[in-house]
Amino acid sequence: MTRLRSLLLLPTLSFAIAGAQSATVAARPPMGWNSWNHFHSKVDDASVRAQAEAMVASGMRDAGYIYINIDDTWEGARDANGNIQPNSKFPDMKALADFVHSKGLKLGIYSSPGKKTCAGYEGSYGHELQDAQTYARWGIDYLKYDLCSLNDVMRAAPTPQAAHQIMVDAYTKMRDALRSTGRPIVYSLCQYGNDAVWRWGASVGGNLWRTTGDISDKYAKMAEIGFGQAGLARFAGPGHWNDPDMLEVGNGGMNEDEYKTHMSLWAILAAPLLAGNDLSTMSSQTLALLTNRNVIAVDQDPAGIEGDRVAAEGPIEVWARPLADGSKAVGIFNRHHLPLTAHVDLRALGYSAPVRAKDLWLGKDLGSIGLLYDVTVPAHGVVFLRVK
Repeated sequence: MTRLRSLLLLPTLSFAIAGAQSATVAARPPMGWNSWNHFHSKVDDASVRAQAEAMVASGMRDAGYIYINIDDTWEGARDANGNIQPNSKFPDMKALADFVHSKGLKLGIYSSPGKKTCAGYEGSYGHELQDAQTYARWGIDYLKYDLCSLNDVMRAAPTPQAAHQIMVDAYTKMRDALRSTGRPIVYSLCQYGNDAVWRWGASVGGNLWRTTGDISDKYAKMAEIGFGQAGLARFAGPGHWNDPDMLEVGNGGMNEDEYKTHMSLWAILAAPLLAGNDLSTMSSQTLALLTNRNVIAVDQDPAGIEGDRVAAEGPIEVWARPLADGSKAVGIFNRHHLPLTAHVDLRALGYSAPVRAKDLWLGKDLGSIGLLYDVTVPAHGVVFLRVK
């Protein structure tokens, strides 16, 4: 469907107000795990339980990761009354939720406003209230709602405006259904950034909304998505977040410096941190990347202000995020395939005198640094600072 260019002219105040109404759910960007990036259709009850156990044993839960989210392919047929049933891979969803909850974690699930999910399983079209009630009865805490086959309905609409309204109405219907259950369920809109969703996602109850297409475990795709978030900061805040998609850290397609760029950029963007690797087999290096307390503190900063790009010189980009204590998180990124020296003018960040800096990945206090700061940044890498 053609995107509605006119949406770029819409005011944002009413959407921000609507988002504030749900700020008690997802008051900070959700942290957890999602099955799709690693397991795809092979996710089942046993693998979900293994991820929950690994999240606790590894220390990820204590670092802030609490959601265990089942993506597509869990769905079975509906019973005679139209109630959705899990398929044979998930023999008892209520028992699984109870197990996840017993670990001090929360369980998420997946559906679509269309008749079918992306993988061709049963969607929620025409059964929104039933499905919401089922999720609440099972003990579900998070719903990822993926546009998928509703696109077929939208394509038949007479105008782009009518197609947009079909989408908005569909997401609103599930919002109302979830709220009617009385259970706090994080509502994640997955519709790939169509129609400038950041401008209306909060108004349909979204706690987060995908701003892009799907990520993959390649530096080029991760960088295209992450650096493409420039200009979206004003649409995010407590209870309603821009979502540049899940993490690929530990899946093997990038090197350590590239994964540090991934984590640093997502932290500056106040993005949800949903690990997408196999937690039960991850290396100590992957665990260290996912649980760096300095980086997580930036992502989870209580002020909830998303960062943005402040300067660029060729492949060097400087991004910054204001933090609750008055400091700023500063990412100096090198998008080139060879190391480069970055020449950073801290006056662009509003400073008029030398600042104190800490390197967040090294965990090292750098002391005072001048307003003109030169630093060598690894290929596809980052120097991630907290300055004050």
